[in-house]
Amino acid sequence: MPIQTIKTTPYADQKPGTSGLRKRVSVYSQPHYVENYIQAIFDSLDEVGGQTLVIGGDGRFYNNVAIQKAIRIAAANGFGKVLVGQGGLLSTPAASNIIRHYKAFGGLVLSASHNPGGPDGDFGIKYNVGNGGPAPEKITDAVFARTQVIDSYKTLDTPDIDLDVLGTQQVGGMVVEVIDPVADYAALMQTLFDFEAIRALFRSGFRMTFDAMHAITGPYAHAILEDMLGAPKGTVINGVPSPTFNNGHPDPNLVYCKDMFDLLMTPEGPDFGAASDGDGDRNLIIGKNRFVTPSDSLALLAANAHLAPGYKDGIAGIARSMPTSAAADRVAEKLGIEMHETPTGWKFFGNLLDAGRVTICGEESAGTGSNHVREKDGLWAVLLWLNILAVRKQGVDEIVREHWRTYGRNYYTRHDYEEVDAAIAGKLVDDLRASLISLPGKVFADDLQIAYADDFTYHDPVDGSTSAKQGIRIGFTDGSRIVLRLSGTGTVGATLRVYLERYEAPDGRHDLDTQLALEPLIGIAETLAGIRSRTGRQAPSVIT
Repeated sequence: MPIQTIKTTPYADQKPGTSGLRKRVSVYSQPHYVENYIQAIFDSLDEVGGQTLVIGGDGRFYNNVAIQKAIRIAAANGFGKVLVGQGGLLSTPAASNIIRHYKAFGGLVLSASHNPGGPDGDFGIKYNVGNGGPAPEKITDAVFARTQVIDSYKTLDTPDIDLDVLGTQQVGGMVVEVIDPVADYAALMQTLFDFEAIRALFRSGFRMTFDAMHAITGPYAHAILEDMLGAPKGTVINGVPSPTFNNGHPDPNLVYCKDMFDLLMTPEGPDFGAASDGDGDRNLIIGKNRFVTPSDSLALLAANAHLAPGYKDGIAGIARSMPTSAAADRVAEKLGIEMHETPTGWKFFGNLLDAGRVTICGEESAGTGSNHVREKDGLWAVLLWLNILAVRKQGVDEIVREHWRTYGRNYYTRHDYEEVDAAIAGKLVDDLRASLISLPGKVFADDLQIAYADDFTYHDPVDGSTSAKQGIRIGFTDGSRIVLRLSGTGTVGATLRVYLERYEAPDGRHDLDTQLALEPLIGIAETLAGIRSRTGRQAPSVIT
């Protein structure tokens, strides 16, 4: 079958962010847009001939269209085999596991994570390398450079692959194998957690609810929680993936999972609530009368990981993204293990995991994971929590309070200003960055004195690479922090994120309202950055 070389012209907007290239479906639907980007990826890789490529996505609108294009382009570029999830489905952590388990060359993960779906929603393509993790900056930079000059792509004129039938098919000289998207992931989870202890927990009358948000984790949660662990049918809600996420927003936070939160705060509610996002890499954890912040969840999971069989010998270290609270730092110090602070983006954890420097990683944006894959993993976090609850025989609230009495509490919040005019947001950050040198020593209300102010630069301890301008940090002498950065996960305008953190010692007050506890820092952030006056926004779009 002859390879077709199709002439094309570059698109100027194909610069991948921290999690691949995310755009509106209408943008991806432009002529040759998908083809240009995928060809640019393949052009930036070495010796793909005969290699195995994994392809799958979260089932959002345009997923199947892009997969068919990707298969043809992969065949035309000489790949020997494609592994694709049945129905085009693969959660992001499951895709990472398949790349690692089958020693594939890499993979295309088709998702826009927690962003809305549907014809008017978002779509995304991310390339993951052979370790199962997101491509490092040297590859994404090369891909972007290639998109700026690309003038043709290769493809084949073939019928669509039947993605619903398990087994092998042929596209040109390339084998396409449609695989069960859940089986390998479920098998991996059984090696990490004490399934019998969790079964006993459910037999004891323990009740939970898991909201799959009409997204990718539905099939995984039904198979593992209900079929394998014996949770009652109906434990998993909204478990059928929808191209539009049932017209919802698949972001597991207290805004979009408010009904679950309200239920867990009542006497009639279950003992445990959890949710995951569009592509299955984020998590929400709520116990009876206790929401667990992602930063606290990371610290708690690290402190208790040894209770699960896969981590019974302890953990090598912990890594967190820079904006994530320092709660995990205190666990690492007590355990005498390494602690690493990285830029936002899971790709920065890959070198540390591969080198054995860390075992558990996390980000304040509801992502936690371990060295079992090279992506954050929503269902993994839920299962580790269940394993801890089963062994400790305590409720979530009791475990959290005991943790604070041991390590202290990091009051923490994130204020998001979404779809801000990009020029205004960029100027705001630039102006604040220019003022940093003058800030140390300044004193504000409540005797809060600035100890340092910088623009975070990360020096990778494994490969020596440097990543600059990763977020503005303003630290105070009492350990409080304000962090401000522009997010790379939005598709319209700019998302301005402000992170605020205050530490309360083990013998201090741990029962304050979070926003009240952080009120002085919220005021200082406004004084320094002028967000309201410059953006016209009187309040954040989302507070988490």
